[in-house]
Amino acid sequence: MTISLMPLPYAQDALEPHISSKTLEIHHGAHHKTYVDKLNAAIEGTDNADKSVEEIAKLASGPLFNNAAQTWNHGFYWHSLNPAKTAPSAALLAAIEADFGSLDALLEALSNEAVNHFASGWAWLVVDGGKLKVISTHDAGTPITTDVNPLITIDVWEHAYYIDQMNKRPVYVKTVLENLINWDFASENFERGTAWTYPA
Repeated sequence: MTISLMPLPYAQDALEPHISSKTLEIHHGAHHKTYVDKLNAAIEGTDNADKSVEEIAKLASGPLFNNAAQTWNHGFYWHSLNPAKTAPSAALLAAIEADFGSLDALLEALSNEAVNHFASGWAWLVVDGGKLKVISTHDAGTPITTDVNPLITIDVWEHAYYIDQMNKRPVYVKTVLENLINWDFASENFERGTAWTYPA
């Protein structure tokens, strides 16, 4: 089975002016594609050739893990963004208010986690043991190797924002949280109760 570079769930320029078409051209068409290409090269002719991205990420280590996890993380990130304004479902909002006090408090926690994460990585909203939590992972780290259910993520590798914001990660994070977070996707993940799967 060949792992595909999943298409963006919107047009390449759909996130403008918040994230530029040029950023998506490079981030999706170069960075994400490279992870997919390296993953396919590594699994060809091996016992992993017929496994899903998730199965490989959960079993692998070293470069194989990095490429599988980054393939999955990027696919999840594209779905975590939406060019249209969205809002949490009633069920997700109730959980947010129970675990964070308010949506604004959750957004502040996500912002702090994303902005203050050292170097490259990801900030996530997850369900862990029935509770919503904000966590971060470093480099290719991914929550699918644990028992948590990820709802949304913010990519804080520099290539996610450097073309548009240079080194101003706080500006990028604020822009994403105020304009692009896909609460429809987060709500679907919350109500399904299991992790999103990378398209075959």
